[in-house]
Amino acid sequence: MPSAACSRAGSIKKRGDLEKRGDTIAAMKRAGLIITFGLLIASTAFAQPSGMIGTNPPGSVLYVVGNALTKVATESGTARLTVQPYAGSSTFLPMLESGELELGVNNAIDVGLAYNGPGFKIGGRNPFPHTPGLRLVMRAFPLMVAPVVRRDSPIKTIQDVKGKRVTGEYPANLAIWYNLFGELSSAGLSWKDVRVVPVAGLNEGIDALVQGRADVSTYAINGAKVREADASVGVRHLSIDCSPEGEKRLRAAVPGYYPRRVKKEEAAAVVDDVCVVAYDAYVIAGKGASDALVEGLLKAIWNDGAKLAPFHPLLREWSREKMAGAEITIPYHPAAMRFYREHGAWTAEVEQAQQRLIKGGR
Repeated sequence: MPSAACSRAGSIKKRGDLEKRGDTIAAMKRAGLIITFGLLIASTAFAQPSGMIGTNPPGSVLYVVGNALTKVATESGTARLTVQPYAGSSTFLPMLESGELELGVNNAIDVGLAYNGPGFKIGGRNPFPHTPGLRLVMRAFPLMVAPVVRRDSPIKTIQDVKGKRVTGEYPANLAIWYNLFGELSSAGLSWKDVRVVPVAGLNEGIDALVQGRADVSTYAINGAKVREADASVGVRHLSIDCSPEGEKRLRAAVPGYYPRRVKKEEAAAVVDDVCVVAYDAYVIAGKGASDALVEGLLKAIWNDGAKLAPFHPLLREWSREKMAGAEITIPYHPAAMRFYREHGAWTAEVEQAQQRLIKGGR
């Protein structure tokens, strides 16, 4: 009996050992699957092209756009972008040229001046660093800007701005100098007709208005900074001169600008129907942008561009048809050319514009 009991005990122990061994093997298999799955996810993420996208400072429309592009591309799994805000485009354009920064969100006027160099001037000046390596990834939507005054200001028309304190210089945001130059030009005015209040950048211009140091500034329609100022002291956008003569003066002053009408309460601080300055926003690439990164971003926006609209009202105007066009100020990136050709968006007119710009035409 004792030997039989020992035999049963040994058998039970053996089965227990086998069960433990089986559990261990099963656990190892599960762990292996988890590790394999984790490595697969990691390798997929690692395989995604990545890069930084430069924007204007927080509060600006282009900062919002950069964040929108980043989120859509990341969710699509075709590119991993990180937004890097700067004081202004004049700060990050040289970084695109050197390859320190891969992508940027900018506008047609800035990049056209930077690409063409000091021989090309608007308003008698071109203060942008020469960056001939800039290439276009896509046209995004029309930017819209207009003068801003305090809501209780006696200034009712753009002609009333004559002799008033207007924010100017804008070394960190050179585009804003051209915004105000175009707005003044629509009324037949120039910088000589106003008292310039020097400011560093676009947000500082609104600060000067809020603090009472300036009578007039300018900002993008539906800008967060304008909403903030409106909540603080009350501000409103002022209409430019959109008469036939005013439009002619605007287009002559800054090639690429065109008038656009915004209805009352259609945007923040628009208390009456106004006419504003419009011009195209660009997503651009520098020398450090790989073909894979450009293609990854384009694939995401081509397929999921409708997801951009909730980020900002201006992004509702995005469409595939607008991504590639002939009215451009810099040539397209080679990877963008291939992408648009493959998707039937590269027309003969776009090819002509591309060749003209590559050869040094404007």
